[in-house]
Amino acid sequence: MTEITHPLDADHATPLSYSEGLESRLRDRLHLQRLRAAPRTLGNRLALSLALIGPGLLVMLGDNDAGGVITYAQTGATYGLSLFIPMMIPLGFIAYLVQEMTIRLGAVTRRGHAEMIWKRYGVFWGAFSLFDLVAANILTLMTEFIGIRVASEIFHVPYLVTIPLAFAFIVGVLVFLKYASWERVSLVVAAFNIVFVPLALASHPNWGAVAQTFTGTSGWVVPGGIFSASFLILISANFGTTIAPWQLFFQQSCVVDKGLITKDIAASRRDLMLGVTGMVVVAISIIILCGQYLHNLPNASSLGDQDVVNGIGAKLGNGAMIIFALGLLEAGVIAAIVITASTAWAIGEALDVPRSVNVSPRRSLYFYAPAVLGTAIAAGVLMLPNVPVGFLNLTVQVIATVFMPAAMLFLLMLLNDKELLGEHVNSPLRNALSVGVMLLLITCNGLYGIATVFPNLL
Repeated sequence: MTEITHPLDADHATPLSYSEGLESRLRDRLHLQRLRAAPRTLGNRLALSLALIGPGLLVMLGDNDAGGVITYAQTGATYGLSLFIPMMIPLGFIAYLVQEMTIRLGAVTRRGHAEMIWKRYGVFWGAFSLFDLVAANILTLMTEFIGIRVASEIFHVPYLVTIPLAFAFIVGVLVFLKYASWERVSLVVAAFNIVFVPLALASHPNWGAVAQTFTGTSGWVVPGGIFSASFLILISANFGTTIAPWQLFFQQSCVVDKGLITKDIAASRRDLMLGVTGMVVVAISIIILCGQYLHNLPNASSLGDQDVVNGIGAKLGNGAMIIFALGLLEAGVIAAIVITASTAWAIGEALDVPRSVNVSPRRSLYFYAPAVLGTAIAAGVLMLPNVPVGFLNLTVQVIATVFMPAAMLFLLMLLNDKELLGEHVNSPLRNALSVGVMLLLITCNGLYGIATVFPNLL
């Protein structure tokens, strides 16, 4: 195992030679330091809490991406108001459990996730984890551009226009903004994720039936049984859209680039919990909306984005269809922003080049170029005609579930390294819960594989 020197400052092991990036980073960190040192009045504490908001909200609202929106819609359309509604709450706790570990790892070591794996476990495992991440990110970005493409068609704008415009915006936010501005713009975009909640409320669902899903009095009936391929693929897809490898890399690098330290762990946990709450509420809203009005449509489990949006329009009118399309567009854009950033940080850390959103492209081409290229590939694929969007969406979510146990294994090994984390290592309870999540993911993947290859065996 390759040794790594524990960092004692907020910068990287390689001396920073990019003065403009360093100045921006120091300015952000001095601002946080002044807030930490200010008298502990209510106003100052509130200002510090607001300043520390960002990584947790972005990672979880970005997790409600275009692929996730359609996965939740397919879930509601297939099983109606069912056990998938209360299931979102434990999935939210699982997301919190996993992402909280990246907060501690980033705040204590002040290094990104890819850098930690690369330097702690060597080139082979570093390259392995990076390949998994980049491949999964490109596939996931395709689902984001699916959402953008479908939304543009609802507004009668050719997707050959909207996809390049969205690509330019996503890349421009990363390349031309400093971290503080990048975070603020991303948070503004992410805030529109909430549009699905008033849409669900305005649809006047059967709240009695919704309540019964939490008590189990509705019987939690699963047509076809819990070992049916359709049920197992939706279970895997819902796991995949709740926790994915890119989230580990993104949030830890975001914590580092923002300049958070061990004193900020408690505030970062609150930020994460706020994001998890938003994710769960939005997911439940979409399942309720589509469970109420799209349930029992033909081939519900394979509905594409266009089918879902048109179905909402047919049941609730043109206004609801437009709001849903806007939410789908926002979900694709915010997820593409954060996933592109996760690729940039991970590759920059692996190549040991200047790796901060504060750095200009001319100072760190190898930080920006691979991420831009990956996003361009995804956008290019979705500009092709006849892309099988429904199949691609569910497949990507399941692939994320397949990749996740390996990503969690590296995370767990790092969180149990006392040399790195000292008193911030995982507790036995956290380890047990994390191992349980890994086993659950492996079990879901295994059962889905068996149900697909040997449909009569289960």
